[in-house]
Order: sequence, then C-alpha cells, then structure tokens
Amino acid sequence: MPSRPKTWQQKMQAKPPHTVVLDKDFAGVPAGARLLISCPLEVEHYLRTQVPPGETRAIQQMRRELARLHGADAACPVSTAIFLRTVAEAAWDRIEAGTPAAQVAPFWRVVEPGTPLAKKLRAGSDWIAQQRAAEQQARARDACQ
Repeated sequence: MPSRPKTWQQKMQAKPPHTVVLDKDFAGVPAGARLLISCPLEVEHYLRTQVPPGETRAIQQMRRELARLHGADAACPVSTAIFLRTVAEAAWDRIEAGTPAAQVAPFWRVVEPGTPLAKKLRAGSDWIAQQRAAEQQARARDACQ
C-alpha cells in the first residue's frame, strides 16, 4: 500500500539551511560560488520578520538577503521558490481552517500576483492581489492618523 503524501505542514520540516560550493554553473550562478539552500522555516521567518505589512519584496531580493545572512554568494532560485510555495500552501491550509490571514506567514508580500508561482497556489492571484491592496490601504490609513 502506498504511503500518504506529506502535508504542507510536514513539508515545512525540511533540512536546515546549508551552503554548497558549485562545481559548475547553475541557474545563473557561476561555478565556484557558495550557494545557499535555505529551508521553509527560514523563508517563513523571513516573511514574518523582514517584510512589514503593506510592503512587498521581490523574490530575488529575498534570495539576496537570505544568502547574505549565511555568507553565501547567492540563494538557490529553484529551492527558494519551492520553499516559498511550501510556506504559502501551509499558510493557506491554516487560513482554510479558520486562522486569520494576519496570523499566518504573509507569503503574499513576496509572491507577485500573476506570476507562475501565484497561479500554482490554491490562494490564487486574485486573493494575493486583494491581500496586498488591503494591507497597503491599512498602512496608508495608519500613516494619516
């Protein structure tokens, strides 16, 4: 009998971040570079602590900042995107279970609506765009008070 697939929450428990030295060019990163392989929990922590409500970051900026934290030359674009999806889907599971969006990892601050990643997510591009707009409006309201 086949085993059950892991839940998104189970997938959050991946190996801790580590670096590798590339022996050949990979995804735009040259051979000899130190490449960070992050993890879902680190991506979640980044989203919660480094991207305030009403602000956004490009995934490339997140990768640069994570790499810098580890003294690496770059963060792996492939695994970082996978881990961002894992964080987003685990957060969406919680939202569907009744947890307010304000209490989950704010993946919408890095996932750009309309991108291939946004289209893969169960939350969808429209929800991500609405969430971004709501946070930006709240931030503008707070700034006026």
